[in-house]
Amino acid sequence: MTRRGGLLALILAVVAIGVAAVVVVVGLNRSDGDGAAQDPRESAPRSSQDAAQDSPSAPAPVGTPAECPEATVRVADATDLENALDAAKPGDVIGLAAGVYTGNFAASATGTAEQPIMLCGSAESILDGGTTDDGYILHLEDSAHWVLQGFTVRNGQKGVMVDQTTDTLITGLTVTTIGDEAIHLRKFSTDNRVLGNTISDTGLRKPKFGEGVYIGTAESNWCDISNCEPDRSDRNEIAGNTISGTTSENVDIKEGTADGVLRANTFDGSAIVEADSWVDVKGRGWLIDGNTGANSPQDGFQTHEIVDGWGTENVFRDNVAQVNGPGLGFSLKPVRDNVVECSNTASDAGEGLSNEPCTSG
Repeated sequence: MTRRGGLLALILAVVAIGVAAVVVVVGLNRSDGDGAAQDPRESAPRSSQDAAQDSPSAPAPVGTPAECPEATVRVADATDLENALDAAKPGDVIGLAAGVYTGNFAASATGTAEQPIMLCGSAESILDGGTTDDGYILHLEDSAHWVLQGFTVRNGQKGVMVDQTTDTLITGLTVTTIGDEAIHLRKFSTDNRVLGNTISDTGLRKPKFGEGVYIGTAESNWCDISNCEPDRSDRNEIAGNTISGTTSENVDIKEGTADGVLRANTFDGSAIVEADSWVDVKGRGWLIDGNTGANSPQDGFQTHEIVDGWGTENVFRDNVAQVNGPGLGFSLKPVRDNVVECSNTASDAGEGLSNEPCTSG
């Protein structure tokens, strides 16, 4: 098999190999600075029936990462890694030897669908930022068609930051001991997949910013990040991840994002101190499907309308909410144009399943 064929086979295998996944999700109305400004340019929301019909269908089962293919570029220390990222080109497989790579690393090369750029290692290949007070441990910017697979990311203010990047797969990483959020897709990053990662121990610098996975940008920061426009980090898939030990939401989906999938994740909210749910959906048209959550300080899953027309048209399906808290399994604010199907369940939730009657789907 050619190297190109081998890479394609690997990417397909990541999606095709089925595994069982369980989920726990936490959500609050945190932002890089929360705001409630309205955006008059947004069209009126559709009905909840339209939202259910138009929401993306469930993707194929979440896959487990395959072993790393044969490296075309082998690295063994931080300088090697920096040089390899700077010189990366389509078809490269950058193989991380076991060891600690101390520093902040960045890449902006672009692969192709046929020849992605891969950075691959084992859990013993550790990118270490050196301090939880400053820096992005790994930063992709203005890039496309990468695969980040198998290695560990630890000890930075932020773990993996993805800006203006498309068609990239983040899979099998261990992201832990992080000052703020662990994985962040931002600045018009679209059509990416975050699959089968293990995320823990975030918010060590500022608990308010300690999300596990963060999609988009808060409205109050649009002028800093997205030219005062909604940060349309759309059509991203977050699936099969295990998230625990976060001080804020396990997953925070910001206003301005649309048409994503949050599916088959496992979350534990035991460490949350700056949020009141596992997952907070402020985006529009998201499918939240087959997740399992446990131990929330208030609710399981929430929606919020921070900007007019956002936080709507989201569909919750086949989720299991073991709340162990005083609130709801599913708290919809606003109620309109969001759908909680009767396939969802909630247990040990002081206020019951939802503040809106469930639908048959």
